[in-house]
Amino acid sequence: MIRLWAWRAAAWSLGLLPLALGLKSILQGRLGANPVEFVEHFTGDWTLRLLLATLAMTPLRMLTGLTEPIRVRRILGLWTFAFLCLHFLTYLVFDLSFSMTQLAEDLVKRTYITLGFTAWLLLLALALTSTVGWQRRLKRRWITLHRLIYPAALLGAIHYLWLVKADTREPLIYLSILLVLLGFRLPWQRLMGRQRARASAKVDP
Repeated sequence: MIRLWAWRAAAWSLGLLPLALGLKSILQGRLGANPVEFVEHFTGDWTLRLLLATLAMTPLRMLTGLTEPIRVRRILGLWTFAFLCLHFLTYLVFDLSFSMTQLAEDLVKRTYITLGFTAWLLLLALALTSTVGWQRRLKRRWITLHRLIYPAALLGAIHYLWLVKADTREPLIYLSILLVLLGFRLPWQRLMGRQRARASAKVDP
């Protein structure tokens, strides 16, 4: 129980610390020449970092045998969605002035915005159905639904990559980490078993 509380405290800290740092920068006026761009990048970066942390919980459980990473995954997922909402609201309020017409135009003309908005919709569905009650209602379908986090993560990483016009090193790092984390989900044992079966079939007369 003590160990679980430590994991929960770490998960909450991972969301609260960047939120506190962002608020401190705003209150102290340390947002640079373009405050809106600073907030958009700050919230976008932390959305991806928290999303990667969420996806890292399953590999961490596989490597360590601990159950605590899975039990704090929901906390990290909700923090991810919270930062994504801040990221989207910053764009909607300060860049678009709540103009739904402009939003629709951007969704059609700017592919990276289409990808980011689609990722937000997918994570919205996951956030709304993240409770135990929804898990009981949906049963097996809940697991299928929450696998949408994988395409959402890919869309978010590509959104960042296509947004950056010059130095793509940071978005490529995020994308590489994501691909490694997704690689842990592949049924390696089953795939290796099939390859061994094919190899033995070729050898046998």
